[in-house]
Amino acid sequence: MAFSEVENTRSSLRDFQGLKVLAIKLWERQVVEVAKKAKKIGKEDPRTIIHSLKVAVALTLVSLFYYYQPLYDNFGVNAIWAVLTVVVVFEFSVGATLGKGFNRMLATLLAGALAIGGHHFATLFGERGEPILISTFVFIAAAITTFVRFFPLMKARYDYGLIIFILTFSLVSVSAYRDDGVVDIARSRLSTIIIGSCIAIFVCIFIFPVWIGEDLHNLVAANMEKLGNSLQGFEGEYFQIAGNEQSREYDRSFLHMYKNVLTTKSNEENMANLARWEPCHGPFRFRHPWGQYIKVGTLNRQCAYKIEALNSFLYSEMQTPVEIKIKIQESCTNICSECDKALQELAAAIKKMVRSSSANPHIAASKSVAESLKSLLRTELTGEDDVDLIEKVPVAAVALLLIDIVKCIENIEEAVHELASLASFKIIDSIEEQPNLQRRGTVVVQPLEEQSHHAITVNESTTPENGNCLATRVQV
Repeated sequence: MAFSEVENTRSSLRDFQGLKVLAIKLWERQVVEVAKKAKKIGKEDPRTIIHSLKVAVALTLVSLFYYYQPLYDNFGVNAIWAVLTVVVVFEFSVGATLGKGFNRMLATLLAGALAIGGHHFATLFGERGEPILISTFVFIAAAITTFVRFFPLMKARYDYGLIIFILTFSLVSVSAYRDDGVVDIARSRLSTIIIGSCIAIFVCIFIFPVWIGEDLHNLVAANMEKLGNSLQGFEGEYFQIAGNEQSREYDRSFLHMYKNVLTTKSNEENMANLARWEPCHGPFRFRHPWGQYIKVGTLNRQCAYKIEALNSFLYSEMQTPVEIKIKIQESCTNICSECDKALQELAAAIKKMVRSSSANPHIAASKSVAESLKSLLRTELTGEDDVDLIEKVPVAAVALLLIDIVKCIENIEEAVHELASLASFKIIDSIEEQPNLQRRGTVVVQPLEEQSHHAITVNESTTPENGNCLATRVQV
């Protein structure tokens, strides 16, 4: 018996140790992992923590309808609609909260009024005709409203309101058939919904507001910077010098930045639709041209698709010999450099909300180099009879894609200037008045007497930090 008790004790201790180890592993894998993720999210965007506190404040305020007896006496159990409204309406940004709040209030008001009017009209036809008419009204309202939801404009801006309209109209119409006090119930629910929406909107606007229009503004500018960095990264990788791969390793992180631009379409459209609900704030005035940001974003993605096509030649099985690449290296390098500088200047102008012409010299230089590259393709590559055509095609495709990218960036510049005009950006007449916009060097290509030779002049413009001006003439 004693031996059996000892064995049972040992078995219990082993089970306890196993449970302890399991609990420690669960703690390390679950609790600690969740804490690390929460810390990461908080560091990446501290506004998420503030938003969580704002939702808690709004719910605490709306809970007074239950805690404060005079308010509860006026609204009764219908006060729960105020709580539900805050939970449903309160969103991360001001635009989203205003859109949902306005949609919910207006849809509830219209649907309730129409349902009560339909109920009174249906009672004129007696007990037999009333349910038939009410069912008919519900059928017509649900069918028409659901069909309207397929309209693109209504889907983008008023979809939530249309859903609330169907829900409210159906509930009020059906419940009115059995409950004579439906008018008082509808009035009380409408009041609590309006109060709940107003509390959510008030807290969202006046306590550390998050303006989604500003996020859209910064997103479009950041995408331009990513495109410029990707072009520079492609140039460094495609024309890298043998044996110097380690020194160019840092460029490879830029090669995939364009992929982030390709996936922003739905995000930009949603942000633009929500930004239309926001009132004037900061430099964003009433009726700010948010739709123009969608146009600029579309042009950014067109450029990103061409950069994606460029990157497909980095690891293609058909690689062009180095001696052929060298012939177009300087022109391609200059195009990438000038396009990068133009995109950086355009992004800086958007961020500063100024009308700047600092990108024009870089675009003009890239167009000149593109024309020179076209001549180079006609004279140099087509004249090499001893080179296999398969070896010429990839490098020619790269050159043609870069020429297309120059046109894309010119379109982006036009769209940015149109945005600056519509949004009334601040006008900067002279470069001296642009301390925040750095001027970069330009490349000017001038044809010489012989058709196959060109002179490339590199001008480094004067900067506030360095007053020197450098001019170099290189014959190719």
